[in-house]
Amino acid sequence: MLYLTRKIGESVIINDSIKVTVVEIRGKTIKLGFTYPSDASVLRQELHERIQEENRSAVGTRDSLMDALQQKKSPE
Repeated sequence: MLYLTRKIGESVIINDSIKVTVVEIRGKTIKLGFTYPSDASVLRQELHERIQEENRSAVGTRDSLMDALQQKKSPE
């Protein structure tokens, strides 16, 4: 993990196309501003993790449904 010290108004550039700027500092909370290409996706970590879990659940549901359909097609 990379640790950087930045002041309000200072930025970091990622992959020549994503700019992260410190906008505000209040106590233990900082506000960051992001400038990034329209084809990039920026999500809070907890939202990203929830989406990943929902995707894994959907795949499991799909696999269960496919198994059930295959068993139904099989001659008894």
